[in-house]
Amino acid sequence: MLERFNPNALVIGFCRRFATYKRAHLLFTDLERLSRIVNNPDRPVIFLFAGKAHPADGAGQGLIKRIYEISQDPQFQGKIIFVEDYDFLLARRLVSGVDIWMNTPTRPLEASGTSGEKALMNGVVNLSVKDGWWLEGYREGAGWALTEERTYQNQEYQDRLDAATIYSLLENEIAPLYYDQDKKGISKGWIKVIKNSIAQIAPHYTMKRQLDDYYSKFYVKEAQRFAELSKDNYRLAKDIAQWKQIVAERWDSITVVSAEWNFPQAGGEAGQKYHLKYVIDEQGLNDAIGLEKVNICQGKDGEERIFSVEPLTVTRHEGNLYTFEATLAPQQFGQYKSAIRMFPKNSHLPHRQDFCYLKWLELPDFNN
Repeated sequence: MLERFNPNALVIGFCRRFATYKRAHLLFTDLERLSRIVNNPDRPVIFLFAGKAHPADGAGQGLIKRIYEISQDPQFQGKIIFVEDYDFLLARRLVSGVDIWMNTPTRPLEASGTSGEKALMNGVVNLSVKDGWWLEGYREGAGWALTEERTYQNQEYQDRLDAATIYSLLENEIAPLYYDQDKKGISKGWIKVIKNSIAQIAPHYTMKRQLDDYYSKFYVKEAQRFAELSKDNYRLAKDIAQWKQIVAERWDSITVVSAEWNFPQAGGEAGQKYHLKYVIDEQGLNDAIGLEKVNICQGKDGEERIFSVEPLTVTRHEGNLYTFEATLAPQQFGQYKSAIRMFPKNSHLPHRQDFCYLKWLELPDFNN
């Protein structure tokens, strides 16, 4: 087999734990098209596979068996290679020795994808789904990416589409760029992609970046927060604790005095305005309540997700009665659910979740 190995070919590595969600089978969706890619006389491509499956993961072991069987097919010998006995030493050789590091996880199941980060540090270019680290790390002109959005809810259809996308990238972008070489055998375009990857992506995945993030996002803010709370014998901390106690005692007695939703008629145009008005009896809490309209739509995968949150503002205050209003307009067509969410508010809280009381308000009777 090794005598058929072309050392000057474009080498792509797929080397990792063989869990099924990583979709090692994706490349073999269309063997005829794959054969044309790896056996192109002018732009040959070699795929190196390596990795292990958990002893109890029969499906993962089945993927390894399938890849090995394909690698023994005459049309793929020396082109699809499974390297056995995957260990730290072999991994070190692979993350620095291939031209492209490929990762094809099922969205959104990739936790991180640290092997791609290691390959990046060695000047290897990444080709991956925008999931895990690559969702944040990808830069145009510094590697290749499959979009993070699913097109099909059916996973089989999605696999076929992703496989076709990979084939197309290899045929029309990656291989032509790699083999666009001058008289010295150097591809200036390929070198540019490598330089972009190292310059634009690598600095964001160092220990310095991690420490800077912890320092700026957590340690500094925590220190500032402690200074505020502990000043004047912990006066602010005591005030917040007392406020939380009062809100908790009166929370269930807060009532909706009136509610008005002036919805546009069905079939109205996007952008058509409507008005919301709620009068709330805050039971003496003195502007400690916030209201917001939450809009939920169904994604392509069938799951419901919040796609927008629109605040209501206090427009009137009379005794314990606070009037909240908002003039809004739908920003998209389609069916979606909306509801009003009530929450306690205090400018001294570091964030909403610090006091996670919540109540969904009843909608007006639209039949009256």
